[in-house]
Amino acid sequence: MTETPTVTNLGPASAVTSTSVAEQVGDRIWTITSGVSPVQVGAFDPVSKLVDRKFSLPTGAGAWAMAHIGTDLYIGLYTPGDLYKVDTTTGSAAKVAQFGSFIWSIAATPDGRIVAGTYPDGGVHEYDPATGATRTYGAAFPGEQYVRSIAADATTIYAGVGTKAHLVAIDRATGARRDVLPAQYADRTFVATMALEGTKLAVSLSPTGTMLVFDTTDLSNPVEVQTPGGDQYITAITIAGADVYLGTRPSGTLYRYRDNTLTRLGSPYDGAYFNRIFVDGSTSSTIRAELTSQVVDFDEATGTFTGTDLGQAGLPPAPEQGMAIAATPTSVLVSGKAGIQVHDLATGSSTRTFLPGEAKTMTPVGRSVYLGVYTLARLWQMKPDGSDLHELGQIGNEQTRPTDAAYDERSQTWLLSTEPDYGKYDGTLVEQHLDTGQREVHRGVVPHQSVRSLTTADGVAYLGGATRNSLGTDPILPEATVVAFDQGRNQVLWETPALPRAQSYSSIAHYRGLLYATTDDGRLAVLDPRTGKLLTSATLGSSQTRLVIARSGLYGTDSKRVFKITPNATGAPTVSTVVDGLGAQIYGYPLITTSHDGEALYTIKGRDLVRIGGLR
Repeated sequence: MTETPTVTNLGPASAVTSTSVAEQVGDRIWTITSGVSPVQVGAFDPVSKLVDRKFSLPTGAGAWAMAHIGTDLYIGLYTPGDLYKVDTTTGSAAKVAQFGSFIWSIAATPDGRIVAGTYPDGGVHEYDPATGATRTYGAAFPGEQYVRSIAADATTIYAGVGTKAHLVAIDRATGARRDVLPAQYADRTFVATMALEGTKLAVSLSPTGTMLVFDTTDLSNPVEVQTPGGDQYITAITIAGADVYLGTRPSGTLYRYRDNTLTRLGSPYDGAYFNRIFVDGSTSSTIRAELTSQVVDFDEATGTFTGTDLGQAGLPPAPEQGMAIAATPTSVLVSGKAGIQVHDLATGSSTRTFLPGEAKTMTPVGRSVYLGVYTLARLWQMKPDGSDLHELGQIGNEQTRPTDAAYDERSQTWLLSTEPDYGKYDGTLVEQHLDTGQREVHRGVVPHQSVRSLTTADGVAYLGGATRNSLGTDPILPEATVVAFDQGRNQVLWETPALPRAQSYSSIAHYRGLLYATTDDGRLAVLDPRTGKLLTSATLGSSQTRLVIARSGLYGTDSKRVFKITPNATGAPTVSTVVDGLGAQIYGYPLITTSHDGEALYTIKGRDLVRIGGLR
């Protein structure tokens, strides 16, 4: 029987004011939104607590990089890597250069030029505002993709490299370069954050939350400063005379380093992400910071922070690219940058719950929703209305990005799959036992791969691998595999390269006694779950897909359409389109979920949440 679905638009799937960078020019703090379209540039007045100037840029998905020369503000964008100049006296903006697809970092030189670090070429570039000329220095370090931080003095550019950490000093005149990071830090992933004032150069190392302070007249003997409490990242560094201020994650703590002593100043809230720290004068009379969606003032006398929400100040939330989706009996949840949009099914309204990170997976279980959060592969729990949000712990094991999740009701186990940290190998299957709180982490259970997808049935976890272990790594294997793992015995039952040349299995589902796995190039494998034998295959399209089971059958989406897969006992299954023309703008893999009663589907159209009913 032909399906006649009904599609109901529920409004923006997720809306956010999220920023990743800030720069002070004169008496205004300038920032820019990320993950929304178009990106919005805003100037925040710390006196009136208002964004009193705002305009959009015609290109770019966001920004991680800002610097200024006099009253001119420079913004480095990503997707594409456009460099914009903003005249802050008039508010006019113009694109002045492009450096590839992603500008990670920029800095101003003493002689009035802009240097930039880029991804994925790991390049260093220079722009001269006086002439409009550009220059490229090539890759900072051979084989590395990221220049995450950058600074420059009159003679030298300092480039912070990853995913294998290097600090590269480049002669601006000759282009000659040398790695000045001491050998004992070679196991770190990034030189991630950098600040330079005079001859004092401060850089951070990930993922150990370490700061090194160099004297640029002799780079051979830096002072190591280790942040306490298990913080892994330093996201902002500011040098103010004899003081160095730094903000850390995941705790969200502000520190001051003075006279070889690191002092904890405080935290505006748990998990705060410091984009930039501003100090008014070397006497530290005013300390201010720009965070993900706030500007906060720190009162050192009382040790308290006072915050202003940028959305309320005049930089309102805008529809973003969703990252994960889930449905409960009372709500539909869509995650994004630093939060989760909670769509109330009874009222049709939506609210946002702040989350210090990005929920890559959301798994409803009973009266709770369990979240797999990037970065640091953190585990959180909340109620379906977004309340009672709290952290359960971290996966560890050099993992950073949850990729998929499922719940095994029989054993009361929440299962997650993960991708390792930048430059690392071997993802994990995580078994979080909700009845006991015990956590088991199985690393490398899908050999030499990250684990991209999973499902569970009858005490067996079925895992789809991905040959790319993490960003900054090269595949070890020529093709990805699917693995069956016995949860009770902690034993691999079988492993198979189900389809030739597959690089990633983006989704996997156990439906009516068969195992369905999709590849990132749009193919479908149907396997015998007992043996892993390939029974048949089909073509779904040409891109990544996500599968979901509803009461009326097996469905999927490739972000362009929703389709139904109908098993065929004599050959390949039939694939039929249910809803077309989605044009979903999402961050990562396609998003689709089933309503709590199994009667409807929820997915993304453009940047809106839609309900698909009338399934049969």
